[in-house]
Amino acid sequence: MAADRRFPGWVRYSSVGLELAGAIAGLALVGYWIDRRFETSPWGILGGVAIGLAGGLYNLVRESLEAVREGQAEDTLAGREAPKERDRNGG
Repeated sequence: MAADRRFPGWVRYSSVGLELAGAIAGLALVGYWIDRRFETSPWGILGGVAIGLAGGLYNLVRESLEAVREGQAEDTLAGREAPKERDRNGG
């Protein structure tokens, strides 16, 4: 977890959109190659796009849920630290 703390949360999760686009584009290219190789147009590219979309969305949801869990943990931790800080300041 310490390695994950090198960058702020928004930096770590800003690449999720690029990963989604990369998965779709990469598998679309594989599908295009399959179409050219086996003359199955347009099924290879459609299959590649569908698989890339499913995989990319799976990654997007997984990363989003991880971000929510981290945010809740930070909120809980901040809630526990707030009264201590208030007591030290005399308030």
